[in-house]
Amino acid sequence: MSRDDELREQTPGKAVALHWDTRNAPRITASGQGITAEQIVRIAEAHDIPLHADRQLTEALAQIPIGDEIPPELYVAVAEVLAFVFALAGIDPRPSTSEEATD
Repeated sequence: MSRDDELREQTPGKAVALHWDTRNAPRITASGQGITAEQIVRIAEAHDIPLHADRQLTEALAQIPIGDEIPPELYVAVAEVLAFVFALAGIDPRPSTSEEATD
């Protein structure tokens, strides 16, 4: 079974993309179903953006208009996904302490 087939089995034909600038709550940057969802996944893969399949979270995030921040009720669920992504990419999202030391 290919990775695309696995993703299709794990999701109900919907995909949502988020962007987090580390200062504000994450924002919805893309959302769609069917062909649009497939395009979101392909673009993410083409740019080596990690994917995470969670039907319930996708359904909740799909209700939020593109450009809006996620609501506080979804902070914990999205934080868990971000922690997963950061761990995969070896990213430490905390601010650098070297900037603070220059004061």
